[in-house]
Amino acid sequence: MNKILVVVYSHTGTSRRLAQLLCAQMAWPMGEITETRPRAGAWGTLQCVADSLLRLRPPILYVGPDLEDFQTVVLISPIWVYRLAGPMRSFVAERFINLDRAAVVSVMGSKGGPNAAAEIDVLTGHAPLLATAFTAREVEDGSCAGRLRAFGSALQASGPDGTVLRPAVWSPEAV
Repeated sequence: MNKILVVVYSHTGTSRRLAQLLCAQMAWPMGEITETRPRAGAWGTLQCVADSLLRLRPPILYVGPDLEDFQTVVLISPIWVYRLAGPMRSFVAERFINLDRAAVVSVMGSKGGPNAAAEIDVLTGHAPLLATAFTAREVEDGSCAGRLRAFGSALQASGPDGTVLRPAVWSPEAV
């Protein structure tokens, strides 16, 4: 049986809602990345933009199960300025050794989801098992549920060698 852990970073709560839905659908545990310095107001937004443009790795904390206890890790994170959110970038860079079998779920305004998978590929040295993206609107209105369940089912059914039964990327039309 493929033991799967969901690890989420969420600045506004949208990525967390998506992670909670996936965990509820698939009965998977969840860990969460937080920042050591919170981002608030206009200054916090500027920090998010700077992290993305400069590909910075802000200091983070991880609270959750030990990654070594799982075969697969699902990384759920927002897209900032068409790139992986800085705190998730920090997590992947720090823990790449435990991310041999990672899948990626991005939450975006309208575009940039595939960029997160590409960045994780660079940071870990290999492509994610599966990657998909949802718009914030899909998460807010709940229309993401069916596609998210299909993603989880395909990942759960993946073989020990990383073979999956579906295409490597599912993205909304907006990508």
